[in-house]
Amino acid sequence: MLSDQLIALEHDVIMQTYKRIPVVVESTSGCRITDVNGVTYLDMLSGIAVNALGYSHPRILEAIAVQSHKYLHLSNLFYQEPQIRLAQSLTRRTGYSKVVYSNSGAESWDAAVKLARMHGHLHGKNGDIIGFTGGFHGRTYGALSTMDKPLYKEGMGPFLPSTAILPFNDAAALRDAVNEHTCAVGLEFIQGEGGIRSVSREFVGALMELRDRFGFVVIADEVQTGVGRTGDFFAYETFGITPDIVTMAKGIGGGLPLGAMLVSDALSTAWKQGQHGSTYGGNALACATGLVVMEELEHGLLDHVRSISAYLHASLGTLRASYPDYVLEIRGRGLMAGVVVNEESTPLRDALLARRVITSATASNVIRIVPPFIITEADVDECVHALRNAIEERIAVTSSSIAV
Repeated sequence: MLSDQLIALEHDVIMQTYKRIPVVVESTSGCRITDVNGVTYLDMLSGIAVNALGYSHPRILEAIAVQSHKYLHLSNLFYQEPQIRLAQSLTRRTGYSKVVYSNSGAESWDAAVKLARMHGHLHGKNGDIIGFTGGFHGRTYGALSTMDKPLYKEGMGPFLPSTAILPFNDAAALRDAVNEHTCAVGLEFIQGEGGIRSVSREFVGALMELRDRFGFVVIADEVQTGVGRTGDFFAYETFGITPDIVTMAKGIGGGLPLGAMLVSDALSTAWKQGQHGSTYGGNALACATGLVVMEELEHGLLDHVRSISAYLHASLGTLRASYPDYVLEIRGRGLMAGVVVNEESTPLRDALLARRVITSATASNVIRIVPPFIITEADVDECVHALRNAIEERIAVTSSSIAV
């Protein structure tokens, strides 16, 4: 079927909740996507930070083949070795006490809110939860209640009670808001949908000081930043702290739906059997591919992320120096970069797509770059070359508009 026909059919049968890229994918390999017309693109989005090992990684395909011949789904009424082995790998790598599986980052966040409130209840707290402007935790009610995205919330309230949303990176506002009733404070240490904005050391210092004083739970949303994307296994590690709960998903499944919540020892007995669960959470096939991701990170891939990300950020820095009036800032860390421009970023994203490079536009004026971990210097050069040409095109277009 021709791509135009498929796109028209999609409009007929699928509710239009996504603004899709006008590409119908036929096949993938490594860091490349090929459409049904035979056009190949460099993917610097990796399924929105999901495909850490790229596409069709041989070890991922092997793990899928082996596990699929054993079983795909059993339910969590049974003990399953892939679940147990992956949890063992995660706890050994991170130092957390227990793992709770889910299918997505939003589900992991909801689990964290529930667990934090249970822990607070056991310690006489009211269950107040604090989130921050620019944050994104998913589209469930627990996630929406702790973030401020009007588009995602309009007309769908009321949301969870006893929640507050404070200005991101505002330590003074945090000090004014928390008290003995505060149950949890949750945040992304680098906001993805929020425009690749990083939390400040001042804010993290204030957060941990207040946690020690008031005894609330700190929830780190590492759904997009985790599993090595920033050059550390988790983004919070660079601050030398340990949150009480960590939510994760995206990169851990190697392309399959998998989420997890990591829990400190102090919270590991807050739930009784039956108080939380998920039919598909910790699916054996996804856990088998998750083990591959963990093994690859331990066998040199994380070192590659650090070296190639240094090359990426240096290359983007050169680009900013060339066009300082258009490229306002380069944000992020590791293989999570944001190119901040002086106009709405969608036209630049589209200009990149026309040059066969896939990125995303977020937070109004930011191009988000979150490529597979296996990218090479040649891939970075190709991306930056396309960016340079696309920027020059956008400058020419805006200059013409001003002149008219």
